[in-house]
Amino acid sequence: MNVKDRVAFITGASQGIGRACGLVLAEGGARVVLGARNTEKLAQVAEDVRKLGAEVLAVSLDVSNEDSVTAAFEAAQAKFERLDILVNNAGIVRDQLALRMKRADWDAVLATNLTGAHLCIQQVLPGMIRRRWGRIINLTSVTAQAGAPGQANYVAAKAGLIGLTKALAIEVASRNITVNAVSPGFIDTPMTHPLPAERKQELLGRIPLGRMGTDREVAWAVRFLASDEAAYITGHVLDVNGGLYLA
Repeated sequence: MNVKDRVAFITGASQGIGRACGLVLAEGGARVVLGARNTEKLAQVAEDVRKLGAEVLAVSLDVSNEDSVTAAFEAAQAKFERLDILVNNAGIVRDQLALRMKRADWDAVLATNLTGAHLCIQQVLPGMIRRRWGRIINLTSVTAQAGAPGQANYVAAKAGLIGLTKALAIEVASRNITVNAVSPGFIDTPMTHPLPAERKQELLGRIPLGRMGTDREVAWAVRFLASDEAAYITGHVLDVNGGLYLA
């Protein structure tokens, strides 16, 4: 899975799947830009990447804020002069039953999980089109395909990412840019740690492989789609869910 000397920008890179993507892409020889709001955690991830011998830049990034997005990508361009791979991983949850969901919680999740991805894509597309090469990978979720109670905002945003992936794949295919999505299932990350024990057991009982996934298993899928070996794959949703949702 060749990503040697490519420059990859990962959003939501301070922990979980984003952190794993940074490390796995660096292990493959990529130069890495890590973006997140939590700069303290981000600095530690950057140090972990440096220990692998890879070039790295950590940038403060709030994908729901257009000015923050612009500044972060300008810093990345200034250091590396190009961006070959974009991993849209940043995401939040604000769970509540639809009947009780506050407008602010709906807006926050859509702004971060969907609009944020669009803003980041707009930053990398001009250079990718000019160089006629690019890889865009959007992190969606099994809930986008199967639904989940109490997560109408999150499911809508993640389903929107699948639609965005497919539409954009058609738009930019002629420029040798591929656009794909990775759809994780029940993954052991800080986002799933707060789930009640009974909910975790219920989910585990529905997974044919009988276990949670790891962040690195998701990152390996991202690295594959970012590689030269995946050049003929675009508009695809790659499920990494242990069989939790078979469709």
